Order: sequence, then C-alpha cells, then structure tokens
Amino acid sequence: MQYMLLIYDCVRPEPGDPDFEDALARVNAFADECRRRGALLSGNALQGESTATTVRVREGRTLMTDGPFAETHEHLGGYYLLECRTLDEALELAALCPMAADGGIEVRPIAEVPGIDHTPAGLAVAGE
Repeated sequence: MQYMLLIYDCVRPEPGDPDFEDALARVNAFADECRRRGALLSGNALQGESTATTVRVREGRTLMTDGPFAETHEHLGGYYLLECRTLDEALELAALCPMAADGGIEVRPIAEVPGIDHTPAGLAVAGE
C-alpha cells in the first residue's frame, strides 16, 4: 500500500547555513533507508509558504489567494511517497524521518478510487 508522509513545521537550513551539511546527510540517510527497504517512490522539499498560491472556485468564479489556506496553522514543508507493506512500517519510517524531531509527520494512506486515471504525463498511451 502507498502512504504519503507529509512533513509539517520543520526548520530546514539553507545552503551556506552551518547546519546544512548535517541536515542534508540525515535526510539522505533516511532516503537511503527507504530505498534499502524498497519503499521510496518519491519525495521533495517544498519552497516556503510565502511562495504558495491557494486556488478556489466558488459559484463559477476562480479566487486566488497568496500563501497557504488562511486558517492553516501548520505549514507543509515537503513529502515522501512510500510503498510499505503495512501501516506499522509507514509509521516506523515516519519516526525515522529526521524532520520528525523538529516538526510533525502526517502519515496518510493513498486512497484507491475506482476509475480515477492519474497516469503521469509521458506514460499515457499515444493517441489518447
């Protein structure tokens, strides 16, 4: 089963910061462990919430707001998409994620919705 690990409220040092190399080594060690288990499908850090735009459509009108959803108290900083044998394995990996020490990791199973087609671009059959 696939699980999304959503990383909230972690402090991420930037290149040039004295803590950057250590943080990078810890993140890469975590990704290596996920790869060793055959679990890592993808993962990315997100740019800061100041770069976000929230889009809503209400009564046919598109509304755009700078930043994350207005009532958000926690900020999404990144994610990992994992293929795990069990929820327990996903939770174990979330606890190993170095960002869990500073922020929070929300673990959520990916819903399998019959009929939904999220085939990535480039993988779709020609002519469709």
